Amino acid sequence: MNPLLGAEQAVLGSVLLDPGQLSHLDWLAPDHFYRPVHQALFAALRKLRNDGHPALAAEKSVPLSWVTDAVEEASLHVRGLTAAYAHTLISACPRPAHAPVYGRMVLEGAIHRTITEHAIRLHQAARADALQGEVEGALHYANVLTGALSDLARRWGTEPRPVAPATPPATTPATRPPVRTDQVAEDERFLLAVLAERPGAMDEVVGWLRPGDFADPAHGQLYRCLGALHHRGEPIDRITLLWEAQRRGLLADGTLSSDQLTAICDGVGPGSAEWLGEQVMRSSVTRTAATSAHAIRALAENETLAPGQLINHALHALGPLDEVRTRWQTANGRPAPTLPAPAPSPNGPPPAQVHAALARSTPRPVSSPSARPGSAPSPAAVRPPSRGHG
Repeated sequence: MNPLLGAEQAVLGSVLLDPGQLSHLDWLAPDHFYRPVHQALFAALRKLRNDGHPALAAEKSVPLSWVTDAVEEASLHVRGLTAAYAHTLISACPRPAHAPVYGRMVLEGAIHRTITEHAIRLHQAARADALQGEVEGALHYANVLTGALSDLARRWGTEPRPVAPATPPATTPATRPPVRTDQVAEDERFLLAVLAERPGAMDEVVGWLRPGDFADPAHGQLYRCLGALHHRGEPIDRITLLWEAQRRGLLADGTLSSDQLTAICDGVGPGSAEWLGEQVMRSSVTRTAATSAHAIRALAENETLAPGQLINHALHALGPLDEVRTRWQTANGRPAPTLPAPAPSPNGPPPAQVHAALARSTPRPVSSPSARPGSAPSPAAVRPPSRGHG
């Protein structure tokens, strides 16, 4: 049996056997279940609990109406659910008192699945933006992914913080989003020509444009040479640029040739360094978003990663995109939007996180049937044929 399917069935079976278990699963949501029929049934059970179903006041055995009413309510939202399947779920539950642990397994599967889905959406948005020469879609879905990671961290009971993996995951090479290759290369060459031939042009872009923003590594190295000349306060022209490239070994190792550099500098015409730099930044944003999405998806598909590790590693993988986004906002004269994040308490994690962590990790001791209304039936009572329902 698939472990996740078994966990989902065990959670539902425990609640069907003992409605009181719902009070220990407040951190679990219907959409954390993978199967739609399980989502509908868990939502129905919570609705019956909120509506004050008589089964909650049962002193001994749980009335059969708890099962039948739950199936009836869930059937309003999903097809294929029968009372027979509800009893299959009951049979799949070894111990109702272990519901919080089963729920933890469901939540763990949901965390991996949710992060994978958001990473796919981010990658798709980056591809679409790259084709259209935009960045808004990728940045929007990056914000959505960051918010989802914070919410999952809260439910899991951990403090969200970027943490680099001890060992980078083994992944296939990231597929770069489709871009208007010719247009991007032309923008980069034109920008470099303007920066090499126009005094003061570097001042327009040096504060936010970086060598890594260039799609062509050779163009990035040439921009690094321009930045070095500007930093040292030396004059910039095609001769000093060629000399700097030679000093850095770019001509010797084949990264650049003197003919390539001459061709770039000869292509100068009227143009704004700031505007051209923004075009280069657009391409950089979408490429970085695609790379981050690819890395996060690879992490989420690694089932051996604990949820807390996965969340923190995913936040770390978003770091390069956050850095590029900040510089993009600077280039456009707008401050980068900041997502509200809870400040860490000096005395430890917030109480809600502690409660979530304990609730999902600590099984509730099995109590006797007479201990409280709605308590879990004894082991004998939870076995076929009645499964504790009278």
